[in-house]
Amino acid sequence: MSDREIPEQYLEGYAEILSEVAATGRRLTRDELASRRALGEQAAEAGYGLRSLVIAHLAAARGAWPARGADADGALAAVQQAVDAFAEGYERAQRLAVRQEEAARREFIDDLLYGRSDLGRLAERAERFGLRLSHEHAVAVARGPVAYEEGDAVPRQVERALISRFGDRSILLTTKDGRLLCIAPGHQQDVLTHFAKQAHAATDGGQVAVGRPQSGPGGVVQSYEEALNALEIAERLDMDDPVLRASDLLVYPVLARDRQAMADLVHNTLGPLTEARGGAGPLLDTLTAYFDSGCVAAEAARRLSLSVRALTYRLERIHRLTGADPGDPAHRYMLQTAVIGARLLDWPESAGVA
Repeated sequence: MSDREIPEQYLEGYAEILSEVAATGRRLTRDELASRRALGEQAAEAGYGLRSLVIAHLAAARGAWPARGADADGALAAVQQAVDAFAEGYERAQRLAVRQEEAARREFIDDLLYGRSDLGRLAERAERFGLRLSHEHAVAVARGPVAYEEGDAVPRQVERALISRFGDRSILLTTKDGRLLCIAPGHQQDVLTHFAKQAHAATDGGQVAVGRPQSGPGGVVQSYEEALNALEIAERLDMDDPVLRASDLLVYPVLARDRQAMADLVHNTLGPLTEARGGAGPLLDTLTAYFDSGCVAAEAARRLSLSVRALTYRLERIHRLTGADPGDPAHRYMLQTAVIGARLLDWPESAGVA
């Protein structure tokens, strides 16, 4: 907006102040400075650019400049005071607007991710932030070694990387509970893949989970919860994959859905391991390494820093205690499922499995 488009109301009293200051040599009064700040706030709220407003003030100063012989230096000082006060008010209004926008954004994100608020109203509010909740959306969640908040260097770095590559493509990047979140249309998996890459690097090797695309106003919270569950599963199962996809981990929520049945399986299958010298822990670690290595004894032994002979002895010990042979395909599925359940239930440390 050019200086000729700036309404006179934002320059009200400005020429008179300059004239009087040039004639008397005084400085602006407290009330005059307050009036400049108030006009600056009003101009900011009306959406005028600060550059155009400053140009308008300088043009008005030229028109009201004192005649030869008057105190030109005092008038110049008055221009400086008036423009500084005006800019201060303008910036104060902008900071307030930013805080209000941030508060509205945070309230929207909280309502969106917790499934609060009327869904119809939530969908209306979402359009303000570039989301159409009637479409499919997917959520990626990244966690790092520390907690992150909006405005921190890491979220800004990731956001710049996404915008520089994709521009504004209905992407919402935010933080929640110290984690980075990216919400994108479900068909734009390239956005979430790039987010995962950038977040992994920016968080110094942090882990990223991607929920499945879900449709409707409640789809975002469903995808978000899937991503959170994937991170929790990865933590319990010691998965160190940099990127986890909820679609690849669906078996684990299924196994954990009936907690009591899983607890019974763990107790009945692995309970006898607690009678071993040193407790169940070393033998449970042996089974974990054995199954994770595809039941290849040499690889499992390497992962455990054991000799193959020592590993074989442990597997035989497990067979004697449980009656189930890890090398027998007929027993392997039951043992492997019980091991997964033990890790999900934090057995034997957890007292909840009995």
